Order: sequence, then C-alpha cells, then structure tokens
Amino acid sequence: MTTTKPTPQSRPIRLGPRSLLSLILVSAVGLAALGWPLLAPPEAAVNAHSEDAPWLFAGLLVLLVAVVAATISESGLGPKAVAMLGVLAATGAALRPIGAGTAGIEPMFFLMLLSGRVLGPGFGFVLGALSMFASALLTGGVGPWMPFQMLAMGWFTMGAGLLPGPDRLRGLPERLMLAAYGFLAAFAYGTLTNLAGWPFMNSLASNIAFDPEAGVPANLARFVVYCLATSLGWDLGRALVTVLLTLTLGPAILRALRRATRRAAFEAPVTFEGTAR
Repeated sequence: MTTTKPTPQSRPIRLGPRSLLSLILVSAVGLAALGWPLLAPPEAAVNAHSEDAPWLFAGLLVLLVAVVAATISESGLGPKAVAMLGVLAATGAALRPIGAGTAGIEPMFFLMLLSGRVLGPGFGFVLGALSMFASALLTGGVGPWMPFQMLAMGWFTMGAGLLPGPDRLRGLPERLMLAAYGFLAAFAYGTLTNLAGWPFMNSLASNIAFDPEAGVPANLARFVVYCLATSLGWDLGRALVTVLLTLTLGPAILRALRRATRRAAFEAPVTFEGTAR
C-alpha cells in the first residue's frame, strides 16, 4: 500500500534577508511603541509626553509598515499574488463590520487565520495589515489606534503562517492546531490593542488608567484590571467565534485557498506572448 505525500504549498512571497530584517525592525519598534508605559520608569522623559507619545508612535508605525510592505513586495509579489491579496483584503474588510458591537463577533479573524496558514508569513503580514487598514476606512475607524491594529493583525496573520507542518499536517489535527492558535491569538490581539489606547485615559478619571508617576508594577496591575474590566468579553467572543468557524468552515475554506494557490502557481513567471505581424 502506497501513500501520497501532500504537495508542498506554493507561497506567493518568499521572505528574503531584507524582508526579514524589515519585519524584525517594525516588530521591535511596534513592541516598544505598545509597551513603553510598562517599560519606562517614572522619571523617564517619555512620561513627560505621555499624551503625545501614542500619536508620535502611530505616525512612525505608518511609515514602518509601508516600508515593510514595499520591501516584501519587492521580494516577489507578482500580479497573481496582488490579485489574491486584493480579494482577501477586501473580503476581510467586509467581514469585520459583521457583528460589530455584539460581544466581539468578528469573523474577519477566522479568514486571516486560514489565509496566513495557507499563504505563508510574508503574505500574511501584508494581508493582515492591509485588511485592517481597509476595514478602518470602511467603518470610519481611522485614528491613532489604527496603525497599532494594523500591526497587531499583521502579527496575528503572520503567526498563522509560521505554525508547523504547512506541507504535511492536514485534517482534524491541523484544524485543532489552528483553533488553539486562534483562541490564544485573539486574546493577544486584544491585549496589544489595549496597550495602544490605555495611555490616552486620564489617570485622574480612573484608578485603572495609566499613571506616568507610578512605577512599572503599579501600572502593570492597573493595565491587567483595565483589560479585565473593558475587553475580556470582547476577547472571549472573538476567540470563541474564531474557534467555532475554524472547526466548522475551516475544511472548505482551506481546500479553496489551497486549490486557488495551486492554480495560481505563484512561482511560475508570468509571460505575455506578442502577436505575429
């Protein structure tokens, strides 16, 4: 009895040294931009500008994400990959408003999870960031928090592309792995985006707001309570919806994405034949 091995997945973007370095750079700056309230001691100069820092970091992240997208595009984002990127980003942006305002029901995360798994980390990062940007324009959610949401969604989708066994793991084990990742990553996404908005709160208005005069342990305790009080219900709803959709609709969507990827043959160059004269 012979068994056939799964065909290695075609990836629209192969991360090269320059693309990888750009991703590491934007991730490092993003983590610093999100975590500065917990990392900076009370006497640090950044605390003197606690109201301005999120805006400055947001502007910097916009530029860095653009640089990463351009760098990855130069590494091999061909016309077929651009077409798939546009379709998936538009679909993700359209899915985000569904259930908005209702217990964190966000099916967009399910699509990003499966797309990152099939299309790889490089494509996943660009897709996640672009989808969040498009959805912000669609829903009017443009503000200093948007670059942080773009970065967090890029990480979420890229992480799915880094999960083990992309060429051999199939069926229920793969769906269980994706569901577990989606559940944990949904909470991680909520925590990261909370860090983007938390410093905007006036410390005089709430005892869970960021206090520039407090130490790191005190602010960490405030942030944990802030997350529990404001976003736990949303994060749990997002996580459960992602798990449910992954286990039920996952097989069909994964097959469709893999079939489209095989037919696109991203590694094959596009050639145009001229007409004889």
